[in-house]
Amino acid sequence: MGVLKEFRDFAARGNVIDLAVGVIIGASFGKIVTSLVNDVLMPPIGLLLGKVDFSNLFINLSDKHYDSLGAAKAAGAPTINIGLFINAMIDFLIVAFVIFLIVKQINRFLKKPDEPAKKDCPRCCSSVAIKATKCPCCTADISDV
Repeated sequence: MGVLKEFRDFAARGNVIDLAVGVIIGASFGKIVTSLVNDVLMPPIGLLLGKVDFSNLFINLSDKHYDSLGAAKAAGAPTINIGLFINAMIDFLIVAFVIFLIVKQINRFLKKPDEPAKKDCPRCCSSVAIKATKCPCCTADISDV
């Protein structure tokens, strides 16, 4: 019974629950970004580039010709799916940029630890604690600095 109690205590900690909530929200956010890329961003980009459907860009590695990626996959033909890779890259860049912005804002609001007050030694210019009376580097008397 000791292992079950330890596991319950571990799972009840705030950090584990926060992590679980973060993973669930992150997965949902990933779905939203994927839809944004595939359904909102890529169609106009494809239109500007000559009516290209990025999700249908592929290199056929077989001898037969296939009009679409779906037809090639249904036939079991080996393909290199360039369009799907481009969509995944744009998807990743958007998620990474949003996470960067979120972390940047969180770090901005977190209180930075106070650095101990320092003063410079007049002889060797090293940084010394404000309460020091002698420099640890050159042993100069700095009580009146």
